[in-house]
Amino acid sequence: MITILGPTASGKTLLASNLASCINGEIISADSRQVYKYMNIGTGKDYDDYVVNGNPVPYHLIDIVEPGYEYNIYEYQRDFFNVYDDILLRDKKPILCGGSGLYIQAVLKAYNLIKVPENIPLRDSLSDKSDEDLKIILLSYNKKLHNTTDISDRNRLIKAIEIQEYYKSNPELVNKYPEIKSKIFGINYSREIIRQRITERLKARLNQGMIEEVENILNKRVKPEKLKFYGLEYRYITNFILGEISYDKMFALLDTAIHQFAKRQMTWFRRMEKQGMKIDWIDGNMPLEEKVDYIIKKATVL
Repeated sequence: MITILGPTASGKTLLASNLASCINGEIISADSRQVYKYMNIGTGKDYDDYVVNGNPVPYHLIDIVEPGYEYNIYEYQRDFFNVYDDILLRDKKPILCGGSGLYIQAVLKAYNLIKVPENIPLRDSLSDKSDEDLKIILLSYNKKLHNTTDISDRNRLIKAIEIQEYYKSNPELVNKYPEIKSKIFGINYSREIIRQRITERLKARLNQGMIEEVENILNKRVKPEKLKFYGLEYRYITNFILGEISYDKMFALLDTAIHQFAKRQMTWFRRMEKQGMKIDWIDGNMPLEEKVDYIIKKATVL
């Protein structure tokens, strides 16, 4: 398999699609929010990028669950391997593409994950705890978290504690997925350029109807707090729609949050490298055709 990763706004989908069109490939998304239906502009589902020279490029694990549902890493790993096996059976080449580092590592390193049912008594017992108390409880299970975003949101904190408690009570439950041989390529821009790309893209998406998209999802009876759970665009635009912040403040806060998100993504990828996962970084300024040619020449797994 070929894996293409990089921070948000780095052009991963366009590169993956053009590569797929050259090697008889299909794309498996590694994006924790693009799994949700109707959340299109805010999550960056650039559907046009999946059409190369007039021909559609097959993609998977996009638009598979309803907004409001809390899709998780266990489900992603399961769904990934179902798709991956199917692509291989049809003699196509899988291309994993995305920026969710935890999702990428979960499948490449074959994490042992189990399905965790909702624990209402546990959640009730945690409801009166402060966020700081919840962080202390979570870190008491494991001081080295796979996903550091779990400590940045109260709902995620409670869910993470629920998962850790279930793991503790059910150590015998283990999934047996194989580690996958994959050549990993990353798209790299300077921090200044990626910041510029993020801000320009945010302005474009707001002009394309991103606020209306969030309004439509709220009109589908998805509760505001549930939508805020998805973070970034959906948190700050919901705040704006509810009249909690002005448009200008929404833009400023969201722009800053996306920049910080891109920085966290790069930190995650660098940590992957420190853990022994080799990433072949490609200069983002290289012309698209040259990027595709470079990957084809370097990806000996083909």
